[in-house]
Formats: sequence, structure tokens, C-alpha cells
Amino acid sequence: MGFPILSILIFIPLFAGIAILIFGRKKPEAIRPVALVAASLVLVLTFILWATYSIENAGYQFVEQFSWLPELGISYHLGVDGISIAMLVLTGLVVFTGVLVSWKINDRPEEFFAYLMFLATSVLGVFSSLDLFMLFFFLEIAVFPKYLMIVIWGSPQTRVYGGMKLTLYLFIGTMFAIVGSLAIYFVSPERSFDLLILEKAGFAASVQKLWFPFIFLGFAILGGIFPFHSWAPDGHVAAPTAISMLLAGVEMKVGVFAALRVAIMLLPEGARYWSTWILVLATINVVYGAFIAMIQKDFKYVIGFSSVSHMGLVLIGFASLNYNGLLGAGLQMFSHGVMTALFFSIVGMVYDQTHTRDIASLGGLAKKMPFAAFGFIIAGLVSMGMPGLSGFIAEIPIYMGAWQVAPIVAIIAIISIVITAAYILLTIRKVFFGELPAQYEASVHDISTKDKIAIGLLSLFMIGIGLLPQLMVPLIESGVNHILALLGGV
Repeated sequence: MGFPILSILIFIPLFAGIAILIFGRKKPEAIRPVALVAASLVLVLTFILWATYSIENAGYQFVEQFSWLPELGISYHLGVDGISIAMLVLTGLVVFTGVLVSWKINDRPEEFFAYLMFLATSVLGVFSSLDLFMLFFFLEIAVFPKYLMIVIWGSPQTRVYGGMKLTLYLFIGTMFAIVGSLAIYFVSPERSFDLLILEKAGFAASVQKLWFPFIFLGFAILGGIFPFHSWAPDGHVAAPTAISMLLAGVEMKVGVFAALRVAIMLLPEGARYWSTWILVLATINVVYGAFIAMIQKDFKYVIGFSSVSHMGLVLIGFASLNYNGLLGAGLQMFSHGVMTALFFSIVGMVYDQTHTRDIASLGGLAKKMPFAAFGFIIAGLVSMGMPGLSGFIAEIPIYMGAWQVAPIVAIIAIISIVITAAYILLTIRKVFFGELPAQYEASVHDISTKDKIAIGLLSLFMIGIGLLPQLMVPLIESGVNHILALLGGV
């Protein structure tokens, strides 16, 4: 084992959060700088992993492993492939920008920033785990911080309902996934939680078909799969801005990433058997989410249901079980994560100044907040799949992959492009253009420099990957090739 860069990456925010909790009340002026330094280090380390990952050698790299509970087959085993690297970079971006847009939090800031750091450790741990027990361990770390951040700092009208609903749905999903995971552990020849060993276990087809839906649906609930999606818009809307960014931008990716890593990669025959049903549910996600987003009157709910729709595209890509679909799904996870983090950050900036999310009460904000308007338009164009931006690069392979296995799915799902364009353009016009209401003439002003940095950084990645897809495509492709080898080996 070489330099433990993954362990350092995972535990920097944990130690920063503990330090903030212990010393935050005595030194309140240090809370935000400590959180920002930790988030900056995470972002830099993810960039280093991205730059030094060897695509030619592919496979799992930066591996760390030592035995933890050998009697139970549990080890501290970390490692990343191309898809994991993309998710780590996404996490670094969202956590860093989340700290920036939360700079003005003055209500119990030591707890807020500490919990934000704990959430970062949870997500980074899931994306880096090569041991099934460790994956669940890191996944469960996030439960209480997520709940507490929503019910304490969330929207007064919905925070208790939204926080409890989110927590219960995720608990139910995790329970299903744990049951399925324990089942394959007990039938595995070596009784190991090591994902690399389980990949080679060669489970009987009957075992795979029986337990695949437990594991896949359990994790996919975290990704907002229909009909277990309603926690997502309610949770996103109830949460404070940074947590909305993290929930939609990263936590939903944790769910679908785990579904890919554990269900599809360990039980490929089960994935083939159930793929048609996943395609059906995911297609409902895409179209239903887009239609519901279009009729929303709450600015934040528009983005919440938009996330449900776009996550359906990821699931369609997974269920296609072919090169194009899986490549597009990997790219969509990254693109959607950045896009939705930008969306929610700007919604938060608008709400902070206008104190309303009612779209009909807004208008003309581009005059006062031009950079926020610019960022929302960029995110909107990505959401619509416009060429030259990351959304186009991600969605085209997904539709190609779906066409190869189920053309009707591609035809139905593509309806969402038109609906998405409609609600995005309507929202942009109603919120940012037209006449500025008189009550906002004096109270609304331009956003802060920190907010502009957050918007600029997130926009840069969506534009950069759209214009230079080679920055991300070969990385995702290296992970996809390994998945295809597992699918082809059944």
C-alpha cells in the first residue's frame, strides 16, 4: 500500500467537523475558514486523483487494505475506478461550493458546518469503499446529519415533514439493500464482504434473480426511483441551500452508484433478468418528473422534480446494460450533480433576498442579480441537453443505449426533452426577466463574490466537459469496460 490518499481525503472533513464542534463556540471566527480549508483540501485531492489515475491500466487504483474483522470477512478496503474518480470530483465541487454559499449562516454555525463536513466524509467513503460492510458503514454516517440539518436549518413550513420523510424512505431503502447484501454474503463461497471477491463469486442464477431487486431497489430509492421518489423533492425543498445541493447533487448519486456497484456488478444475471422492469420505472421517472416540474409554482420544487426526471435517465442508462447506456449514465451522474448543485445554489440566493419561492411573485431579477441569472441559464441549458454543454454529452449515449435494447423507451423518454425545455424557459422568463416587482427595488442587490465564485466554478465544469468531453469520457469509459466484462462473463 502506497500513500493513503483516499483515507486522507475521507477523514479530512471528519476531523475538521470534530474540530469545529469542539472549538467552534470558543472561536466562532474560525468556523467558516476551517470548513473552507477542509473543503478546499478535499477538492484539491480529488483533482490530484483525477490527474494521476492511469486510464491505460484502468481497474481499481490507490488501493488501501487491511484486515478489520477477519472472522467476519470484513476489511478496511478502499480503491477507486474511473467512475468513482468522477464521483469524488463531483463531491469535492459540491462540498466546496456548498461551504461558499453557506457563508452567511449565523444560526448555530458550528453545528451546521460540522454536520456538512460529516456528510462529506460519508459520501467520500461510499464512493471509495471496496468492502460491502464499509460501504454501508459510510452510508449510515449520513443519516443523522442529514435529518438534523433539514429540521434545524430547513424551511420552517416543511422542514419537520421533509426531514422525517427523507429519513424514513432512506431507512426503508437501506433495510432492503442490507437484507439482499447479507443474503449474498451468506451464500458466497468465502463468506467475505470484499467487493472484489464477491465479483468473482459466481452466484447461481436463481440467487441473483431472487436478491437483485432487494439490493437494486433498496439503493435506487436513495436515487429517487419511481414510485419511491417523493422523498426527493420534499426533502430538497425542506433543506437549507447547501444540503439541497448535496442531497440532489451527490447523495442521489450515492444511491445509484451503490446500486451499480453492488447490484449490477455483483449480480449481472439478476440485472439482465430485471432490466425490463427497471427500464419501465425509470421511463416513468423521466416523463412524470418532467411533467410535474412544469406545473410547479414553487421555484425550488421545479428543481426538485427536475432532479427526479434526470435521475431517471441515469437508471435507463444502467438498465440498458450496454456500452452506450452505461457510459451515458456515468456522465449524467456527474453532469446532473454539478447542474443541480448550481440550480439549488441560485434558488437559495434568490430566496435569501426575496424571502419567497413563489414564481409568480418574482420577476426581473436579472437586473439586480445578473451573474445569478447567467448561472441559472447555463444550468438550464445543460438540463435541456443543449450541444456544447455537459448535458448533451451525457444524454446522447443514454438514448443510444436505450434504443439498442428498447426503442420504445427511447421514444417515450425523449418526450422529456421538450417538456424540460418548456419548464426551464418559462422559469427563466418568469424569475429573471420582465418587470422587477416594486418591493424588490430596494431590497434585492447583487450576489456576493463567494456566491459568484461558486456559480463560476460549477458553470466552468459544465461548459468545459461539454466542449472537451475527452476530459471525462475516457475516465468513465475505463470503469464501464470493467462492468461490461462482468456482464459478459455470466
